Amino acid sequence: MLSGTTGGNTHDHSPSRGGGTPAIWRAMLAADHNLVRVAGRLRVTGSVPRRLRGRPLLIAANHIGNFDPFVLMAACRSIGLAPRFMLAGGLLDAPVLGTALKASGHLRVDRGSASAVQQFADAVDELTSTRVPIIVYPEGRISHDRGLWPERGKTGLARLALGSGVPVVPISQWGAHEAVYWGTETVGGLGDVVPLARSGFTAPLRRPTFRVHFGDPVDLSGFDAGTPGHAVKAHAKIMQTITDGLVPLRRDEPDVPRFHDPTRPTDTISPWRP
Repeated sequence: MLSGTTGGNTHDHSPSRGGGTPAIWRAMLAADHNLVRVAGRLRVTGSVPRRLRGRPLLIAANHIGNFDPFVLMAACRSIGLAPRFMLAGGLLDAPVLGTALKASGHLRVDRGSASAVQQFADAVDELTSTRVPIIVYPEGRISHDRGLWPERGKTGLARLALGSGVPVVPISQWGAHEAVYWGTETVGGLGDVVPLARSGFTAPLRRPTFRVHFGDPVDLSGFDAGTPGHAVKAHAKIMQTITDGLVPLRRDEPDVPRFHDPTRPTDTISPWRP
């Protein structure tokens, strides 16, 4: 079990889209377990109901830093889940890493591409048959809100949920932003990597606490995919639920993060901020 983890036992044998977790993804999850354990302390609360396991499931999480995908992987592993991510095409096309991610069974999305509509339809079809949870960031990027509260986000996740009828479990997380700086929007040279590397290498000395809370499934029964405006309302309900779960995780930081990241932009205002 991860040091300091609560909420369930660690397993490596959760079902995957094809019925078994690919060996390469098991290895990546095991490596991630060790990475998160070295970088800080993981605290997990809540879980995913047994009735939702082994069936299509969407997990919606707030996005607070470059390290939080690793924290989410470790948190899911601690309660016996081997999730996949909905990833941008650029990651899946990257040399070496992209090959490993493709073999692991992640879902692809190319924002703004001509194939986006078809990809959305394909994603709906795939969601109805997958047996593993799919993690999605409704915000689409790390929050630029000064207080690191969730951004407005996009309705893609809500549309996927309503179109497929797949349940949505919200994740609220706090602390992963302390492990690695935001850095830059794009990496143009070694100078752009230095702040990330410096903050990452000092994380084991600072030992930040990574808090992850699995909330109750979001009730979207009052919304319909074919009714105009319902996707927007469903999205708002999902985002508000994530925010509500975040409040107790950062009770001693109700305004702005105590940890100052000088590289993260603060040019938006969260509409969900308490």
